[in-house]
Amino acid sequence: MKQIDERLRSEYPQLAPQEQRVADFIFDHFDDLISYNSTELARLSGVSKATVSRLFKRLGYASYRAMRDELRTLRQSGMPLTDSRDAVQGNTLLARHYQQEMANLTHWVQQIDAAQFGAVIAAMGQSRRLVLLGMRNSYPVAMHLRQQLMQVREQVLLIPQPGQTLAEDLVDLGPQDMVVIVAFRRRPRLVQEVLQQLQIRQVPTLLICEPQAQALLPLANWHLLTPLDSVSAFDSYSSAMSLASLLSNALLHDRLSQGRHRIRQVANLFSDLEELEQR
Repeated sequence: MKQIDERLRSEYPQLAPQEQRVADFIFDHFDDLISYNSTELARLSGVSKATVSRLFKRLGYASYRAMRDELRTLRQSGMPLTDSRDAVQGNTLLARHYQQEMANLTHWVQQIDAAQFGAVIAAMGQSRRLVLLGMRNSYPVAMHLRQQLMQVREQVLLIPQPGQTLAEDLVDLGPQDMVVIVAFRRRPRLVQEVLQQLQIRQVPTLLICEPQAQALLPLANWHLLTPLDSVSAFDSYSSAMSLASLLSNALLHDRLSQGRHRIRQVANLFSDLEELEQR
């Protein structure tokens, strides 16, 4: 039986333009699809509810609710929601790259402590301000994480801004705030000093780094470790981005009502400002 994403991809060329808008939104927000009802999906996609209903009947579902029930059942059963039969095999660079990426992902997922992860999500939701810090190669990961989190809650900040120093951003932080430091190798020496200052100021801190950074772990309240191993000279940050996705989705699910309300507000502003391309 084809899953919803497979059905959408196979039918996409034949869909009407309005139906393609719904499909595009689903592709971009697939992990959150279960949390939307048909009215919300229609509004967020910028189409009528009738268009949503027509699309899912075209895909072979009795209703939108039937699709959601199927998706929920698949997830609860642990069935993967993508087809892995085309996994790359052999001893080519592509095959070795794929195998290493999967090994990295498996490693950090298996190492997560459920109690610590739950405490991290609770702190992220309860803090007055949530501050993301990343420098050098860690900056893109911190920036992406901030971009996701700011759709779920208010007061999510990214430091340092280009060309700026840190002291001005750190001086006002206290126990009511939370800092997430993304500090992968090769990190500036300043990272250790920042962690020590936050510890002195009793600012709850999450450290995201590679497993080899053991000396930094005692300086943070919590830590999440993702491997950067690759088959060649350059580190791989795919597992770090996967962790960013998990953190964002976990926070959304933890505060689903507030998060969905904020997502709707953001989507409405996108429409009012005409910031995004309308398909």
